[in-house]
Amino acid sequence: MFASGTLATAVGAAPVLALKTLSPRLANHFLALAAGVMLAASVYTLLPAALDEAANRVAAPWAVPLTLLAMGVGAWTIAWANRRFPHEHQYKGHDGSRSEHSLSFLLVTAIALHNFPEGLSVGVTLGADDPTLTPRIAVAIAIQNVPEGLVVAMAMLGSGFSRGRAFGLGVFTGLIETAGGLFGAAAVGSAGALLPWALAFAAGAMLYVISEEVIPETHRKGMSGGATASLLTGFAAMVWFNGLFAS
Repeated sequence: MFASGTLATAVGAAPVLALKTLSPRLANHFLALAAGVMLAASVYTLLPAALDEAANRVAAPWAVPLTLLAMGVGAWTIAWANRRFPHEHQYKGHDGSRSEHSLSFLLVTAIALHNFPEGLSVGVTLGADDPTLTPRIAVAIAIQNVPEGLVVAMAMLGSGFSRGRAFGLGVFTGLIETAGGLFGAAAVGSAGALLPWALAFAAGAMLYVISEEVIPETHRKGMSGGATASLLTGFAAMVWFNGLFAS
């Protein structure tokens, strides 16, 4: 289950071995589509599960506030990491503290800050009462990893890396997601009481990434209309997918 994200990233990155380029507009659509999937997974899967698990563990007046607090902590943690660790976006440019690291290191760090929370969201679901929760989240993350893997690998190629290195770095970003899944599973496995807060934490982390990183990237240079349409398409697809389990 944890390896599904890495495999999906590898599948998405594989065309870099044959393609010469990917149009900025098409890459934009792919990123926005992935953001829509992440958004729906956070809102319709992770947060409802967190609220259900919290209701089973704490008194009713505290369940919702504590869940929202954990969500806020998740968002704050990724915000702190964004400021603390230097990284490079393809279009936004440099973020975080100044650094003399190589471009490949900075690009991979940027993707790692996105992918670790995605992997975490899969890992923390393993202790949930709902047996469908883990496969739903794993499928959602794998689906959005395919276009994301392609965009990341093509960005590496466009930055001057060889095809093999661009593919390898793309796959490596998927491995970071697997590490996030293992970390989340270990945390919940060692302390089951953390489950509702871990679910909300993962949701907050993903929502921060969507709002702070992905949407600004996709709304550049007059591409906001198409990006919004793609985000809504990804969101609608995941709402439909979740509805299959509810019926």
